[in-house]
Amino acid sequence: MRILMISAEAPPLHRAGALVDVLDALPHELRERGHEVSVVLPFYREIRENNEVEINDTGITVDIRVGEKNYVVEFLEARTSSGVQLFFVRCDEFFDRPEIYGEHGIAYEDNATRFIFFNKAAIELARRLTPAPQILHVHDWAAALIPVYIQAHNLPFATVLTIHRLAEQGSFWGLDFALTNLPQRFFSLRGVEFFGRLNFLKAGIVFADRVTTVSEHHKREILRPDGGYDLDVVLRENAHKLSGILHGADYARWNPATDPLLPAHFGSEKLWGKMICRDALLSHLHLAPAPRGPVFGMVTRVVAEKGFGILTPLFDRLLTDDVRLIILGEGDPAFETTLAIASRRYPARFAYRRHFDERLAHLIEAGSDITLIPSRFEPSGLIAMYSLRYGALPVAYASGGVQEIVQDYDPTLEPSESGYGFLCYDYSAEAFWDSIKRARALFRDRTVWTGLIRRAMARDKRARALFRDRTVWTGLIRRAMAREFSWSAAAQRYEELYRGLVGETELAA
Repeated sequence: MRILMISAEAPPLHRAGALVDVLDALPHELRERGHEVSVVLPFYREIRENNEVEINDTGITVDIRVGEKNYVVEFLEARTSSGVQLFFVRCDEFFDRPEIYGEHGIAYEDNATRFIFFNKAAIELARRLTPAPQILHVHDWAAALIPVYIQAHNLPFATVLTIHRLAEQGSFWGLDFALTNLPQRFFSLRGVEFFGRLNFLKAGIVFADRVTTVSEHHKREILRPDGGYDLDVVLRENAHKLSGILHGADYARWNPATDPLLPAHFGSEKLWGKMICRDALLSHLHLAPAPRGPVFGMVTRVVAEKGFGILTPLFDRLLTDDVRLIILGEGDPAFETTLAIASRRYPARFAYRRHFDERLAHLIEAGSDITLIPSRFEPSGLIAMYSLRYGALPVAYASGGVQEIVQDYDPTLEPSESGYGFLCYDYSAEAFWDSIKRARALFRDRTVWTGLIRRAMARDKRARALFRDRTVWTGLIRRAMAREFSWSAAAQRYEELYRGLVGETELAA
């Protein structure tokens, strides 16, 4: 099959977030399964400046009408290292900017214009490709008007919308509807209008042939009023075409046994490399190396939906103990300020880095003992997958994909069945603190035994092996690292979904 994926975020962009990882791994996996897959994204300043791919001019330019104005788009092309074809939509007036959606927590005022232009440009590219794509797979709000245009102009493409971040919907003033150049009948309850506003994501849900989200649990969450961000009614009305597909982890990039960004490699049977990574992480961030309490890590967007509302009230309780906390990510300026103040208050125990650094992100996963995932909504749970592979045990609120990925530790069960994470089921600071305490207590038991055994190891090497086998914490790490969430199963589900749509299209023709 011929599949064109369209997204505002994809490699070669460097940033934290599941969307970039998905647009890296899924096209590659589908290509390995014999499909023709290409990806379309805007030509941002970051892409032009990073020089990581060889970019060529296709020679194709098209006039795009947005409202009453015409803009010229240039189409560029490149290939990823794995051979996936990339197309870039170039219009420097819209995309030659420092960021994608806005700066300093404030969205660009012309985002409606920018992404209406991007949607139209992507369709014009699809119309000119030979052979033509059969499936247009669009991701999140920034590409979600494409199914509307496909139906409005009766174009011969099947459409799939994947929702990664339901909270971000592309909601703009109703007056911005004029920029779409769609007939007025589309600005209605059954169209792109939502409470008097133009809503990109609602439009995609209504007009796409199929809608997916990134785990079965998250699918059920977004159909409820408390998880649907006001779109639950629209989603329930379109539930017949909604499915949940648990995404996978890209183990080619995220594997502690081969990761080129780490100072030492390790696996479940040889964990000494993780200790080296831990020491390197603390040294790099100038955090105190002792006492050797647990290292907590987070690589995330710093926004309310990621749980900072229940995490930040716990800082004083957490950071007065013998722990280290490291957070990497940017987002809400208010939360960023709170993190910066806390890092100055506890300089030996807490490090906050705002700007994404891929090497540091990998080192945090490898050097952390525990990953904090307090997210109110964690659709795919991708960060949990990475943390498990790197032996960083999750303390998490049981939301979305996390429930399909993390098994709660239960000391009453047999060791082989007792889990490998610490879940809380009530979304509150106190409930999350209880889960942190459970993890910290188990780690502390491990630390006490480590002190005893180190003295024994000086006299008896057999004691070292015995300790390694019997340590509860080590057992949890080994079970965590053995968990497998490859892209193969997810790609197969998408493949089946595409085949159904292609069959329907052929029957309709």
